[in-house]
Amino acid sequence: MATTEALSPTGYMLHHLAHNASGKMSSIIDFSVINYDTIVFSVLMLCIGLWCLYKAAHKATNGVPGKWQCAVEMLVEMVEEQSKSIVHGDRRFIAPAALTVFVWVTLMNCIDLVPVDLLPWLAGFFGIHYLRPLPTADLNGTLGISVSVLVLCIYYGFKVKGAGGFMHELFTAPFGNNILLWPCNFALNIVEYVAKTVSLGMRLFGNMYAGELLFFLIALLGGYALSFGAVGGTLSAFGQVVAGLCWWLFHILIVLLQAFIMMMLTLVYLGQAHDSH
Repeated sequence: MATTEALSPTGYMLHHLAHNASGKMSSIIDFSVINYDTIVFSVLMLCIGLWCLYKAAHKATNGVPGKWQCAVEMLVEMVEEQSKSIVHGDRRFIAPAALTVFVWVTLMNCIDLVPVDLLPWLAGFFGIHYLRPLPTADLNGTLGISVSVLVLCIYYGFKVKGAGGFMHELFTAPFGNNILLWPCNFALNIVEYVAKTVSLGMRLFGNMYAGELLFFLIALLGGYALSFGAVGGTLSAFGQVVAGLCWWLFHILIVLLQAFIMMMLTLVYLGQAHDSH
C-alpha cells in the first residue's frame, strides 16, 4: 500500500485501479505517461503464450498425441476453419496471427481470475505500491491491439488491391464512382475504420473492466465482516465466498468468450480488407 492508514472502500477501489505508471496523467489523453504494469504483464503473457505454442509444435508427434498436443491441435484446427471461411486469400500469416490473438488475450484475461489482492500484495515486498496487473482492463492495452489490427487491414488493403485499387475503393465505396460523392465516400470510410478500431478495443476493455470491478466489490464484503458482529460477520464472509466463487466460475466463460470475439473480429476485418466493395 502507498500508505499505512486504513483504506476506506473508495480508497481501496482507487488504490487497486491505479497503475504503476511513469507519472500522473494531466488529461484524459496523455501520451507522456507509460503504464509499466500493462506493458510488463501483456509482454509476459505474450511470451508465455508463444512458448506454449512452440513447445506443443516442438513435441508434436505422428503417433498417439498427448493431451496437450490434442488440445493445441483442436485450437489450431478451430482457428484454421474460421479463417478459411472468412478470409478469401493468402492465410499463411493471418491464421497464425489470429491464433496468437486468441491465446494472448485469453492469457491476459486469465490474470483477472487471480485473487485481486494477491499480486499487489506480492509487489509490495519489492517496494511497488501500485499495481494493476490486468492489461485488458487498461484501455491503452486494448486499443493497442485494435490499432495493430487496423494497421494490418490497411497493409492487406494495399497488398491485395494495390495502391491504386485501395485508394479507388476509399473514394468510390459505398455510393459509387461519382466525383461529387467522393468526399462522402472518403469520410464514411474513414469513420468506418475509426469505428472498427475503437469498438474493437472498447468491447474488450469494457467487459474486463466491469468484471474487475465486480471482483473488487466482492472483496470488500470481507472488509465489512468484522463490523457486523459475530452472526452478521459470518454471513458476510460466507456471502463473499459464495459470490466470489460464482462470479469466478462465470468469469471463466467471459475470459474465453472475449478472446474468441477478439479473434473472430480480427479475422472479419482482415477478411474485409481482402474483399472488393
